[in-house]
Amino acid sequence: MTTIHLTTKIKASKQIVFDTARDIDLHQKSVATSNEKAIAGVTSGLINQGETVTWRGKHFGFYLTHKTRITKMDLYDYFLDEMEEGKFKTFKHQHFFEEENGVIIMKDHMQYETPYGIFGELFDILFLEKHLTNFLLERNKILKETAEKNI
Repeated sequence: MTTIHLTTKIKASKQIVFDTARDIDLHQKSVATSNEKAIAGVTSGLINQGETVTWRGKHFGFYLTHKTRITKMDLYDYFLDEMEEGKFKTFKHQHFFEEENGVIIMKDHMQYETPYGIFGELFDILFLEKHLTNFLLERNKILKETAEKNI
């Protein structure tokens, strides 16, 4: 199992940062390089607990779909999305939001397992972990820029 931990500091209110992080339209804008689109479930606006979104995007030259559900949400502090259908063996992404001296500390903890045994593990080590880290970094950059404009 691989875990990616990222921390992003954002100068905006906790509510703005939290809502920006669950905004489907903003997510699509932030991952435009993979041509990722919401194709089913919640396809626009804010996603809430119990709701699903199915993404379709181009990764490693292939169009892939990934369906997640928001399984837990504590407004403005935390939410968890977990894969229901997709190419991973397991996948969950925890989003934490804390306020510290007027700055929001947004933490991403993404945990996943690849299928295909040793071949999946090798693919993860060589390509996937770096790809997903860069994917999140770009997403968080756009999220930060957007949230800080909406103070």
